[in-house]
Amino acid sequence: MKKILVKNVYDAFDYVMEHYYPAGLEEYAVRTDSYAVISIQDSHTGGFGIKFCKNAFCRDVLTLIFDDIDREVEGAVLFTDEQADSIISFIDRNRDIDTLLIHCYGGQSRSKAVGAFAARYFGKDDSVFFEDGDPNPYVYSKLLNRSGIYTACNA
Repeated sequence: MKKILVKNVYDAFDYVMEHYYPAGLEEYAVRTDSYAVISIQDSHTGGFGIKFCKNAFCRDVLTLIFDDIDREVEGAVLFTDEQADSIISFIDRNRDIDTLLIHCYGGQSRSKAVGAFAARYFGKDDSVFFEDGDPNPYVYSKLLNRSGIYTACNA
């Protein structure tokens, strides 16, 4: 994996559409990198109405529904161990792609937590994900814990 991109839902859609080409006219695609999408969607809307699909450039898609919270809140969905495990498995099976595209609605908290985790999981610097905004600490620490990566904030 060469690149980890974190975007809001609109910019993620734009990124994906840059890979679009009319049938038989692959040379018209603006982007030709291989990518996989982790699509994080909100529970109160049942998702965003956008479904990413595998294609010639998109090798895999993982869609998860959980809310941007860090503790139990009535009527909201908290990030689970099973969802953390599915992210880790997804990243593991897509190591050979060029780009990991991660989005949530705003591209600021949940997706940044997953992006920071993915960087750290691959031994890269995760500090860029903490520069503008705060990754969801619950999501980030759960991913670190489920993967076995030790972090001081978990001590």
